[in-house]
Amino acid sequence: MSTSDLTLAGETLPAATPETVLSDADLAALRRAVQVLERPSLAARLSAAAGAPLDIIGRSLPAPVTEAVSRSTEAAMRGALHVALATLPRKEVVAAERDGLGAVAAKAEGRIARLLGSGDAKHKAMAALSGAVGGAFGLATLAVELPVSTTLMLRSIAEIARAEGEDLETPEGALACVQVFALGGRTAAETEAGAALTESGYFAVRAALAKTLSEAARYAGSKTLLDQSAPALIRFTAQIAARFGLVVSQKVAAQAVPVLGAFGGAAVNTAFMNHFQSTARAHFTVRRLERSYGAAAVRAAYEVEKAALGIA
Repeated sequence: MSTSDLTLAGETLPAATPETVLSDADLAALRRAVQVLERPSLAARLSAAAGAPLDIIGRSLPAPVTEAVSRSTEAAMRGALHVALATLPRKEVVAAERDGLGAVAAKAEGRIARLLGSGDAKHKAMAALSGAVGGAFGLATLAVELPVSTTLMLRSIAEIARAEGEDLETPEGALACVQVFALGGRTAAETEAGAALTESGYFAVRAALAKTLSEAARYAGSKTLLDQSAPALIRFTAQIAARFGLVVSQKVAAQAVPVLGAFGGAAVNTAFMNHFQSTARAHFTVRRLERSYGAAAVRAAYEVEKAALGIA
């Protein structure tokens, strides 16, 4: 396949030129990114944390649990979107409707942050703490624990994005952080139901999200007062939540192991955090390289590395 045949978000990309060949260092960084983005490791991490194969403990969750996961995932994504858009440089960026659970999550995170300080270690410690609560008290805490852990992950993702040169003072940069929750939502072996809902492959997922992300970014960039009930934001949130829910179900299944308890719950949440941090580093590496070399050159190099891994 030639680079002139490559498309992203429905648009044909121009052919790469000799001048756009990646440096050795950047090619190595891209290779690491491809390994993360095309071979998700969450299932293995959660299985190790839970001490049992995930395909056994989470083969099918009961309907009430699935419904609880769906509600909590949607609430978590609404909260994440609010946090992401609040980073934009406006005199006033306020959600017209703030979810009650999101407010609880923000307050809880603020209290714990003051105790633990700042940085990557803080995010992991806080994620472990929220996971310990979930492991100790079970599904009943999911509605509060998931928005807290999601907000923690988003803050860590934002730090990674900044380190890779992402401009988080633009709607596109801020929403790219939320997009990570969909990119990290691909499992190592998606079920038929999951595959029917979503496309597989990093660039396929980006293309599937491109339209709603663009609409949400245009809306966020033109408004001083943000209404979370705006159709553009609802569509974007729903699309992210659909993928994020796949891995939240895995997390819930891992935490449901009867002998797990608080310690195991903390381990599961730490694995969950590590997974999305790795996804964020890979995603923002690709975006950094696209800014340097152009989308077509990076996509062409990505496909070469993907083929070298034996991935169709």
